Amino acid sequence: MAARTQPLRVVAAEVVTAVLDGQSLGQALPSGQQRVAPSDQSALQALSFGSCRWYHRLNAELTRRLRKPLRRKDQVIQSLLIVALFQLRHSHQADHAIINETVEACRSLGRRQLAGLVNGVLRAAQRDGEPAPDAPDERLSHPLWMTDKLRHNWPEDWESLLTANNQPPPMTLRVNAKRTDREAYLEELAQADIPARATSFAPYGIQLDQPCPVDRLPGFNNGRASVQDEAAQLCTTLLDLQPGQRVLDACAAPGGKTGAILEQGPDDLSVTALDDSADRLPRIRENLDRLGLSARLAVADAGATDQWWDGQPFDRILLDAPCSGSGVIRRHPDIKLLRREDDIKALAEEQLRLLSALWDTLAVGGRLVYATCSVFPQENHRIIQRFLRQQPQARLVPIDAPWGRDTGDGHQLFPGNGSHDGFFYACLVRSDSNHNQAVTS
Repeated sequence: MAARTQPLRVVAAEVVTAVLDGQSLGQALPSGQQRVAPSDQSALQALSFGSCRWYHRLNAELTRRLRKPLRRKDQVIQSLLIVALFQLRHSHQADHAIINETVEACRSLGRRQLAGLVNGVLRAAQRDGEPAPDAPDERLSHPLWMTDKLRHNWPEDWESLLTANNQPPPMTLRVNAKRTDREAYLEELAQADIPARATSFAPYGIQLDQPCPVDRLPGFNNGRASVQDEAAQLCTTLLDLQPGQRVLDACAAPGGKTGAILEQGPDDLSVTALDDSADRLPRIRENLDRLGLSARLAVADAGATDQWWDGQPFDRILLDAPCSGSGVIRRHPDIKLLRREDDIKALAEEQLRLLSALWDTLAVGGRLVYATCSVFPQENHRIIQRFLRQQPQARLVPIDAPWGRDTGDGHQLFPGNGSHDGFFYACLVRSDSNHNQAVTS
């Protein structure tokens, strides 16, 4: 017997409430989609993502419109109002339909006594229009601590960075170099009536004019292409993969970079992919199986080398370190609600721990590429600075590339409208001497 479906706005309000309570959209949305009609699933995703993306701006407006805050037990009504304000400000649905259906959703949520309040707040919002935000964090819809930190770290770029975070991300593909080439795949996309263009920096990247379901992509199920942002694809251009090398992808899930290494490297690479979550390992295997590729997979804390390393040094290591995700907020707008300022210090210590531990597994003359999807210097070039002070055998390799900003200790990419995500890369080589210095690439 099919489960009874619930009204779209009811479920959207519950998804937003779950995020405010600490769940990610990735955790909260799948169960929500099971509770709405199949025809409403894409609308639920749009409402949930949009409400989180614009939450800080919408909540500032809502706070002004409420005479007093709603009680904690009525948080779901607060979320319902956020969803409705998002629609009033950012959708093409008729205002009266939004208001009427939101009032009915309030009743469906068992809060009939608040239906009049909901109706009054939304009719005032419809009548008065959106008030001018008082501060940059409200205008750009980010938490105050994040706005202040980025304004301090990047005084010339913070506003464009936050603006880009509020734009829907492009859909970018990585062509499987073992099965086709970019020009041929662009032609296949054109024949399938999917407009696309080559990316500017990633040699196997293709950006679609509009996102589309993967089952429409030519040969996707047969591994001819994968979905991966252009910035994430750049790791293979820095690893300098050579025949016969032992390669470690240290924090591998969901496996996109592992696949890129195997696709674009020589056929005789020996690749190990680690992740500390047994739940995520099957996703890596599924992606590699689809691509027709193989690697040694293991569940392990990359920093606990005594538990997984066989003592044979690696020639190349990719450390895509756990981070704040501040460079991929447009793809994961719930980061604005889930991340806290004091998370950054803890993440920085974890990044340095992993980098220091993995260094001992790198062969003399080997190369380690450090990467994050963060735009906070504390997680990026300052980690490299700290590491170089601690490790006399480390040499920084200057990145000679037309992308990103040279920080002196790596390249920082910012998210751009219609372009790549925010990312950081640094390249290190291991010397047998004890003097840090940059080396030529």
